[in-house]
Amino acid sequence: MATKNSFIRNLAAIALLCLCAISTQAVAASHGKNVLLVVRKEGKSLAYDQKIQQHLTARGFTVTLYDQYQPAAKAKDFDLVVLSSTVRSRDLLGAYRDTPVPLVTWESDLLDDMGMSGKRPDTDFGKTDKQHALWLVNAPHPLAAGLPAGIVNVYVKNAPMNWGKPGLGASIIATLARDPEKVAIFGYEKGATMDYETLAPARRVMFFLDNETFDNLTPEGCKLFDAAIDWALAR
Repeated sequence: MATKNSFIRNLAAIALLCLCAISTQAVAASHGKNVLLVVRKEGKSLAYDQKIQQHLTARGFTVTLYDQYQPAAKAKDFDLVVLSSTVRSRDLLGAYRDTPVPLVTWESDLLDDMGMSGKRPDTDFGKTDKQHALWLVNAPHPLAAGLPAGIVNVYVKNAPMNWGKPGLGASIIATLARDPEKVAIFGYEKGATMDYETLAPARRVMFFLDNETFDNLTPEGCKLFDAAIDWALAR
């Protein structure tokens, strides 16, 4: 009996060592990666951007919270640019369109200015209220975070989701569960054709979040968020 208990303890110790190794590798992969998180610092939703900053920092990234009214040229000094939907899109417009580093956004009103979708509001891009599920259509892609194809609950409770209709060069990952014409997650490889024959200067990702929905993500939604960041960085 003592021998059996000793064997079980050894197995548990080995399992714990494996978990620690995986965690260490994950942090090491993020170490040294600098993220520019562009927000509207005077906006009412800043606390939600700070939660995203804390989440990315916990994953090992160095995250700079950057006001949208500061010079966009600073982006070239970072490994990744993240454009929050808390920005005032009519003021930011295409300031980061030609940024030569990877970029992730969940502001649908910027998609046309970034060349990531067409220009017709509510047709080529928009926001839909009271959603909680996506239809995952491209499960083998790394942006799908290893989740199986089909309906996946990404919000704990119904909340708004941003969406767009990407150009022909995009990898479509997920659509709104009840409206497959509205794409909730898509990505462009560097050099891929976006819209209006615009070529992606680096990887580009559209995600479905809204201003105050990050802490409403389910575990599956959080996996998709992390996958969006990791894929954009080509990690």
